Amino acid sequence: MFNKSLFGFIFLSVLTAKCQEFIGEIERLDSDMGLFVSKESKIEVLASGFSWAEGPVWVPKLNGVLFTDVPKNKAYLWTERQGLSVFLDPSGMTNHAPHSSNEGANGLVLDSNDALVLSQHGDRRVARLNDNWQLDPPSYETVIDHFEGKWLNSPNDLVFSKNGDLFFTDPPYGLNQQDDDILKELDFNGIFKWSKKEGIVLLNKTLSRPNGIAFSKDEKTVYIGNSDRENLIIAAFDYIDGALKNKRVFFNSKNILRKGPGSFDGLKVHSSGTIFATGPGGVLVIGPEGKHLGTIRPGKATANCAFDVAEDYLYLTSTDVLARIKLNK
Repeated sequence: MFNKSLFGFIFLSVLTAKCQEFIGEIERLDSDMGLFVSKESKIEVLASGFSWAEGPVWVPKLNGVLFTDVPKNKAYLWTERQGLSVFLDPSGMTNHAPHSSNEGANGLVLDSNDALVLSQHGDRRVARLNDNWQLDPPSYETVIDHFEGKWLNSPNDLVFSKNGDLFFTDPPYGLNQQDDDILKELDFNGIFKWSKKEGIVLLNKTLSRPNGIAFSKDEKTVYIGNSDRENLIIAAFDYIDGALKNKRVFFNSKNILRKGPGSFDGLKVHSSGTIFATGPGGVLVIGPEGKHLGTIRPGKATANCAFDVAEDYLYLTSTDVLARIKLNK
């Protein structure tokens, strides 16, 4: 008799690290790097075998981290107790919209009710997973998929403000020909806000490849990773009266002394105000004033990162692996 559950466990074990494995190194450029990563800390591989791992988010109710494999149109759950399991299939391409590539979800975030909200590349929308997390196949509710009557490009990353407004970036990475794709209806790659009260609002369209997005802790500043290889920067905007103002370069890849694979992509802000930004070389640790403290260097392009609730660990999705590093308290 064929045991489907046993087969699934064996299959996933191929993706899960078979034994404790460490990769890469920690680059220390400033003594303040020691405030976050001790000299003993190592980058630990938790699971491997993915095509392009993305969008990690810590989910307290599951006591684990959710993340996506964008090309495979799946999302996975990793927990300390049970290891790796498929969580969503499909994750972001359900034939909801005209699409030119078979790509799944990218960025993930929880709303104030702990519902999972996803940037769905293939469906060209921001969607919410239905309340019942156990649906198989999963069911999604559209939050937003159009701006001024036109399809969004392919929402990439997203964040909620404290009042519940949703902010997201919309580069063309889910389209095969990107800006030149015949299905692209918007002539820009925007930064948007969505709320129940106002609907969708275009905040800015001056970045060529807006990607990761995060607020400073006081919500007076919005950081955006621009993943254009011709202009690799982290931009900063003042957030004033519902608008993004005073655009400036917060950090420029030209200031990286030792570069490596990857572009500015996802980023998160630590409770200290320090920015953990995926970029050339791995995860750059950057002080609130823009000083590069060091880099967590897994040795491969890194797409995104996330803290657990207590900030005990930083989880990172790096090309084909899910990894983590222990942080100082």
